[in-house]
Formats: sequence, structure tokens, C-alpha cells
Amino acid sequence: MEIGILVFDGVKLLDVAGPSEVFSEANRFGADYDLLYSPDGNDVTSSTGMRISVDAAAAGGGPLSTVLVAGGDDLPTRPIGAALVAAARTLSGRAARTASICTGAFLLAAAGLLDGRRATTHWQHSRTLARAYPGIEVDPDAIYVEDGPMLSSAGVSAGIDLALALVERDHGPGMARDVARSLVVFLQRPGGQSQFSPSLRSALPRTSPLRRLRDTIVADPAGDYRLDRLAVLAHLSPRHLTRLFREELDTTPARYVEQVRFDTARDLLDSGHSVTDTALRSGFGSTETLRRAFVRHLGVPPRTYQQRFHTAMRD
Repeated sequence: MEIGILVFDGVKLLDVAGPSEVFSEANRFGADYDLLYSPDGNDVTSSTGMRISVDAAAAGGGPLSTVLVAGGDDLPTRPIGAALVAAARTLSGRAARTASICTGAFLLAAAGLLDGRRATTHWQHSRTLARAYPGIEVDPDAIYVEDGPMLSSAGVSAGIDLALALVERDHGPGMARDVARSLVVFLQRPGGQSQFSPSLRSALPRTSPLRRLRDTIVADPAGDYRLDRLAVLAHLSPRHLTRLFREELDTTPARYVEQVRFDTARDLLDSGHSVTDTALRSGFGSTETLRRAFVRHLGVPPRTYQQRFHTAMRD
């Protein structure tokens, strides 16, 4: 099965190396992947300065089972060259399925290959992708998304998750599990990519009444913020306050309070506070209420989240 990987100067090295290792490891367990790097035929320099040797130009060669379009730091922020866009179209036209790694989704989008489809990219750039290409339904939390023959994955290491999913599709869960164990990675990573984004992500209101409320909630997230109490603090009627939240933030007062509390809880866990202390300080009150909020927002409980991100040191 021949796989084409579209690379270019400045390509993120892990976007190329991660999936390549998955497919190469699968070959040790009986797969028959043949990796072929295919931009314009010239060798390229990766984001780390390492050179990547190229086997063929995009215009050459025959059918491909899969094309992987790697990402790069410049793809979301600068116009993408016509030659690179044309290479993506050409390779995708020869392939049974096309997949992007990280910001490679911007290249597929520029080539018109994601129009009318669901897709994802690195959480830092998901809003940019959605604004630049409104015809794409961007899922900011997914590790990878499949929509017909088009697949896309989140930031850098998520290319490994995507490659494992393709191995499972081609050769079954047994081989994919063997590859994951050999590489010491999750076969299916728990939770979405929201767990990797920074804390305190609640939107900042535009008008003074809502700004004052937000400042009050952030200063004391464990306070009483039922609707009637919020209305008194804002010197507005409950109905008027609810309308302001809808118009400015597209949410309800109760959901906004929970978001601020949730962001505060993440910050506390990241700082080393216990789950019990975090539940009290953030305003959730009980560890069970905190657990339900974390599972709802991130797909993992707070203790798992803290173990994953509090420290890289091992005892």
C-alpha cells in the first residue's frame, strides 16, 4: 500500500516522523506500507532544520492508497503558494483517502478538498480555520475526524493517533494494538484536545455590566451566583441580564458561571491543589460535581487530568 506524504520547507518534523514510524512499525507486524514523500521532487528542510529526502514529485507516480498532508507553522498565518496547493490537489486526486496532520488542514482547505465537510486542526488554530473557510464544519476538540475519504487530525502528535486508526482500518485492531504497544502510545487517546488548551478560556464580555460580573465571579468563584443574585449585582432585571448573555456570549448566565468555575478548577489542579480542595475553591462544592464537569468538558475526570499534566517527573 503506497502512502504519499506531502512535505515542504518548514514542515513540522513530527507531523512527518510520527505517522511514518507508525506505518514502518506496522510493516514489522506484517503490513505492506511503502512510504513515499512527494512534494515538488526537491528535498526540503523541516521546522527543526533537519533535511527530509524526497522520492518523487507530486505530478509523478501512480495511484496511492493514502495521502498525508503534513502541517507547518506558516500555513495558518501566510498565503499558501499556488504550487503547494496544486500538489495537494494532484496527490489527493490519485489517492483513495486523503488526511491532514495538524495545520495541514489549512492546505487541504485552500485546495477546496474540505468544502462541506467536517474537519479538525490544532486547537490553537481551529477558530482561524473556521473563520477563513466557513464552508468547513470545524470540530475544535476532536483528536481526528473522518468525513468520507477525507480525514484530519489535531496538533502534531495526533498524527500518530490518526495513523494508528488507518492501520486498524487496513489490518484490524490486533495489529494496531501491537503497533501502539511497541511505540508506547495510546491506541485510542482518552478525552479530546480541549484538555491540552490553556485554562481561563471563558470569553471576555464587551459591556461593562457583564465585565463587572465576570470580574466578581473570577475573584470569588465559590460565591452565590444564582440568576437573581447576578441580576442584583449587575443592577439589571433577570430577563435583561439573560438577554445580554445571549447576545454577547451566546450562552446563559448559569453556563457562563460554570465555565469560569471550570477554568478556575483547571488552574488550581495545574497548580497542585487536591481534587477536594479544588472542588471547594472553584465553587463546584463537591468532588462529584467537579468530576461530572470535567467529564462533560474534557472527557476525563479531574484526577486523571491532573496526573497527566501536573508534572513530567516520575517518582
